Amino acid sequence: MMTRKSNRILGVLALALVFFLTGLVAMESRGRAAAGASDYIEGVVTSSKGPEAGVWVIAETSDLPTKYAKIAVTDDQGRYALPELPTATYQVFVRGYGLVDSARVTSKPGEHLDLKAVIAPDGRAAAQIYPANYWLSLAKVPGGRLSSEEVIGRVQLCMNCHQLGDKATREIPATTKDFGPFKNSLEAWDRRTRSGPVGANMGGTFLSIGEQRSLFADWTDRIAAGEYPKDAPPRPTGVERNIVLTLWDWGTQTNYMHDEAASDLRIQ
Repeated sequence: MMTRKSNRILGVLALALVFFLTGLVAMESRGRAAAGASDYIEGVVTSSKGPEAGVWVIAETSDLPTKYAKIAVTDDQGRYALPELPTATYQVFVRGYGLVDSARVTSKPGEHLDLKAVIAPDGRAAAQIYPANYWLSLAKVPGGRLSSEEVIGRVQLCMNCHQLGDKATREIPATTKDFGPFKNSLEAWDRRTRSGPVGANMGGTFLSIGEQRSLFADWTDRIAAGEYPKDAPPRPTGVERNIVLTLWDWGTQTNYMHDEAASDLRIQ
């Protein structure tokens, strides 16, 4: 009786082991199939320092009805996979903290593509891709009629429409300079905030800050002179590296974003 019972237990264990090993083989096969699937681009990112972990690999194309981008993150060994790519020709490059954007390489789904990351030559070059809030942190609120809290509150109104601190806002654009000449950057800021479909409202909000609106002119002047955020943001780690983003352009060059947003169910 004990022998038959032992044999049954051993049989069940053996069967469980078979199922377990079969599952492992199937998972490994699926992984190999995914990496070589016709809608994937995959490979390894290295730099002069070796494999680059926690950097973004970006594939962009204009072959589709609107501009399309897919973004994935490298693992500890610098490996990446850009899945579920529509059939098109892509320009693929590497972006990451501590780097400058690599040269764009042409690729198509189904290809293995190893990429070379480029170490930033200095802190200012590396900072060009830092999040906008890192650049906005350089702004200094001057003393004046309003308290610092009131000034910050009015500045936050701008963030309903603008990502303050991105390249478009931390520099005076050439299109604004075309309306010059301006005596100083504050005049340029007064002019730029009156531009666009809601320039009257935007300019009014800006002028309501009074003389303390000079914080924007001072901010852009110091950046133009070479100032940049010294603290580098951390690279993605852990589950953050599992995120894959798919981006489609929508609207046109002349659409106003609120006209689109009010009727587009993708953002509801």
